[in-house]
Amino acid sequence: MSTSLERRKVLKDNDLACYERMLEIRQFEKRTNELFAAGEIRGTTHLCVGEEALNLGLATVLNPDDVIAATYRSHGIALAFGISPHSAMAEIMGKSTGCAGGVGGSMHMCDSSVGVLPTSAIIGGGMPVAAGAALAFQIQKKKNVAVAYFGDAATNIGAFHESMNLAAIWKLPVIFVINNNVYGEYTRINLSTPIEDLHIRADSYAMPSIKLDGMDIYAVRTGMQEAIDRARRGDGPTLVEAKTYRFAGHSRADQALYRPEGELEMWQKRDPILLTEQALTKKGILDEAKIAQMKAAAEATIEAAIAQATKDPEPTVKDMFSNIFTSQKVG
Repeated sequence: MSTSLERRKVLKDNDLACYERMLEIRQFEKRTNELFAAGEIRGTTHLCVGEEALNLGLATVLNPDDVIAATYRSHGIALAFGISPHSAMAEIMGKSTGCAGGVGGSMHMCDSSVGVLPTSAIIGGGMPVAAGAALAFQIQKKKNVAVAYFGDAATNIGAFHESMNLAAIWKLPVIFVINNNVYGEYTRINLSTPIEDLHIRADSYAMPSIKLDGMDIYAVRTGMQEAIDRARRGDGPTLVEAKTYRFAGHSRADQALYRPEGELEMWQKRDPILLTEQALTKKGILDEAKIAQMKAAAEATIEAAIAQATKDPEPTVKDMFSNIFTSQKVG
């Protein structure tokens, strides 16, 4: 079985591998939703269907020793950054073989070997964490960068403004990435926020900003590379707004009946997997037979992960106390 780092490295300058990983994420989310509906998984989950290009774009331009603090809609980030389908599925199913030992679940994917910090179920909770990681890199005089990855609604909370302000003052090597998928939980952006182009909020902190097409992996790579280069030079943070669309509802119980008629269908014409297929077909890398073959392979990969995770052991009660640190007085 390949390690997370090996799964991450295979994506470098490999468009076909990126497309393969996108298919893997899409099938993973499809089957995860089905397993929740069937009662095979406890709790809830938040799917990232439609956001695969943003996930892969980030993974392919960041280095494995950079870090990302993501939001709870993070299955795609986990898989894109190298966590295996088995490790991710086992975590969601609450098995000891999961990436967090089965005690984190769907909202808390993590793997330090590829820089995936524990994802946060608190809206915007990863922003101060990413800023703190960036401060550590700065103090240690490292060229690494930290990324905070969050949704559009998180730009309305205090942690967003506090983290942006601090990062701008201290010129921290952090990139704030807004996954603007139009909805914050069940509320459309125009009902909760007075602006729809959220990147302009960077002006309040004298911070550069970039708006990019989050449905296009090539646009994501280009925009993110600009921000990364700026951070590595010591020129400080950037606010990146990626325009995406959440094809599924907020969580597994949400059928998204609040969406205007035709909105989903309009965005599905720009499905990131479809756009990538079109680009790679134009380059002569893909054809219909290859696409069918790769989709079947992705389905088989996810089914194998589910089969293994189903058989894996659950954590014991004492596992709740693993990875907890205390300080003790000496003498």
